[in-house]
Amino acid sequence: MTADGGVLDGFRIGYLPDGVGAEVSDFASEWEEVRFATRVWERQVPDGYRVDLRVHVLRGERLADLAALRDFLAGYHEGAPEGWLLNDFVHGEVAGLHDNAQAFWLVEPGVGVNVLVEPEMLDGAALLSIASAVVPEHG
Repeated sequence: MTADGGVLDGFRIGYLPDGVGAEVSDFASEWEEVRFATRVWERQVPDGYRVDLRVHVLRGERLADLAALRDFLAGYHEGAPEGWLLNDFVHGEVAGLHDNAQAFWLVEPGVGVNVLVEPEMLDGAALLSIASAVVPEHG
């Protein structure tokens, strides 16, 4: 049976890999006129807690296209790493970008999704499996 991450701001998180932390928290925030709905999965480790997975649903007029989403996320995550190499992937019928720790795509102008994993816990294949299963909730 596949673990399901529930619904976050209109999106079903349809897949969670085994081993993802059981502590789940939701947050709402805003940065640079973009609203975030965030769900975080973390687990207890000897020195506290470690975040295994984060899913952000982002909403804001400035997210006009994939390039705008990429630029916004680079700023939000305190700058793109030097030589940030992103690979293309297809999410449903739209283009997205990913590296080994995050994937993001524009659902429609003004709405984007960003999935981030802890690379020591989850690999790139798990990241793309999770991202591919984040879909609009209908009904």
